[in-house]
Amino acid sequence: MPGRFVTFEGGEGSGKSTQLALLKARLDRLGLDPVVTREPGGTPVAEGIRDLLLDPERRPEPMAEAFLIEAARADLFAHRIAPALAADRIVLCDRHVDSTLAYQGYGRGLDLDLLRAWSTAATQGRIPDLTLLFDIDPAQGIARRAAAGASNRIDREPLDFHRRVREGFLAIARGAPDRVVVLDASMASDTIESRCWSVIEERLRVGQGLIDRPPSRT
Repeated sequence: MPGRFVTFEGGEGSGKSTQLALLKARLDRLGLDPVVTREPGGTPVAEGIRDLLLDPERRPEPMAEAFLIEAARADLFAHRIAPALAADRIVLCDRHVDSTLAYQGYGRGLDLDLLRAWSTAATQGRIPDLTLLFDIDPAQGIARRAAAGASNRIDREPLDFHRRVREGFLAIARGAPDRVVVLDASMASDTIESRCWSVIEERLRVGQGLIDRPPSRT
């Protein structure tokens, strides 16, 4: 598939969703009209699964949780991401496969190779062109979420769980340095935004003409 696929990853309270919105606004000003979505979610079916997964009153078994996430991913990829990439669009996705590996793999203890195989099937083998990983100490991230009045089932997991998730993300980054760029999410938002844009220009613009050509639209 052509197009450009950028994913935003990080623990709770890392600010990745804020940075995604800022990047979208910048690309919009350039007339590039990116497709923005999230995981789990992004289609009616996947949003229904998201509501189920984040419901504080429900605690699915880790394997069931992973199956639900992969079902949502498969629907999102087939109906939104794949068509956008085929139309040469830029896709910005809030969480993707790396979150499954970090949360359900490193956090819950499920087999990483099994999760990778399921995710490969759900995404038709398409790997992101670039992943921005917003790294933050879990205690700081959870405190941010609490201060914002946001809380879901995942936020309420023990701090040790969130520490395992963070270590998982960093392990993934070490194993994929050409794809994953780690950003210090404890910095000021405008500093992070500037760094994100520098990475986008360096990784996706130079020699590829991403920013310089008009987008194709569906």
